Amino acid sequence: MYKPLAARIRPQTIDEMVGQQHLIGKNAPLRRIIESGAIPNMIFYGSSGIGKTTLAGIIAAKTNRPLYKLNATTASTGDIKDVINELNTLSGTEGIILYLDEIQYFSKKQQQVLLEFIENGSVTLIASTAENPYFYVYNAILSRSTVFEFKPPAKEDIEKAVKRAFDFVGENIGIEIDDGVISHISATCGGDVRKAINTVELLTAAKPGQKKIRVTLDAAKSLSQRSNMRYDRDGDVHYDILSAFQKSIRGSDENAALHYLARLLSASDLPSVCRRLLVIASEDVGLAYPQAVSVTKACVDSALQLGLPEARIPLSEAVILLSTAPKSNSAICAIDAALSDVENGEYGDIPEHLKDSHYGGAEKLGHGIGYKYPHNYENAYVRQQYLPDKIKDRRYYHFGNNKSEQAALAYRKKIKGEGDG
Repeated sequence: MYKPLAARIRPQTIDEMVGQQHLIGKNAPLRRIIESGAIPNMIFYGSSGIGKTTLAGIIAAKTNRPLYKLNATTASTGDIKDVINELNTLSGTEGIILYLDEIQYFSKKQQQVLLEFIENGSVTLIASTAENPYFYVYNAILSRSTVFEFKPPAKEDIEKAVKRAFDFVGENIGIEIDDGVISHISATCGGDVRKAINTVELLTAAKPGQKKIRVTLDAAKSLSQRSNMRYDRDGDVHYDILSAFQKSIRGSDENAALHYLARLLSASDLPSVCRRLLVIASEDVGLAYPQAVSVTKACVDSALQLGLPEARIPLSEAVILLSTAPKSNSAICAIDAALSDVENGEYGDIPEHLKDSHYGGAEKLGHGIGYKYPHNYENAYVRQQYLPDKIKDRRYYHFGNNKSEQAALAYRKKIKGEGDG
């Protein structure tokens, strides 16, 4: 029976694993838990091919407890009960470990079947998911589990696994590896160790009787013509990159912003880039440089009309402009403060003099009476009340500490004849 290379060289100890040093390195929290032998219910959160299943197997072996595996995409409630029935057998007297892959696909009822047994410790649940468990796993399971986030290994760590894979194959056949092959495989697997090892298996496939194989860089490139960067427009990675993109621009780091722009464009996610840039122009640059909105809109329109790859040029222009522009969040703070009042019932009746008076009978209701038309006064300004009585002294907008808004503040003081804004 065929067994993939990744399965044949699966690590058997913690020290053989690559990456995840923040969890299983010396004195790291998860390693200390494993070495103590007191294994709690756990949820392993992270993308595929980075060691979640492997570590579950190592934990089971180290604690001498039987390991049962279920995949939530296909398992039924009956499958869960079959596993629980193992508690009544000789092998389950000391408890069992249930590795539940893709737990986010289990219904609430299916997860509830497990609750009684994971609470009393007879079943130790190790669940895995590529989705954020705080969004997709029921609170009853979350409250009884510890979440550990697995991260894609660095290229240098993956190189160790790739070398190990080549060495394993090389025990049975001579292998000549061109310079750059291992580095290229490790860099283009998107942090997926399993994918990297699968590439090694494809590159070392030999004909019956063949005694030597040469692995060329061109062959390696043909199997990974573009980087397999992790990206899912509906998943966490999508929002993480967009978050880093906006925060880099907000932090005036144009180089980091360009890096995240490149990652988004490599995934051909033009719509997300354009939408986020339009948001940033008003949210983060705002009134410190009001023209940024117009320039950004022009760049976005150009990008959408051009399409990729040419779209990268106006988008780069917009990113650099927004990153190096002065910043102000006064606009978003102002509207959010106003919305908070409205949503919390902090408002009152519109002042009578501001109400619509363009209809017969309005004057009898008192609507529009006493309204002062600002354009009839010097500097088009006259003091009168605009907010409802209940919140007449409310102040939502605060002038930002930048050249543009300070100039507006100075003008405000001039026309109002006031000493403050």
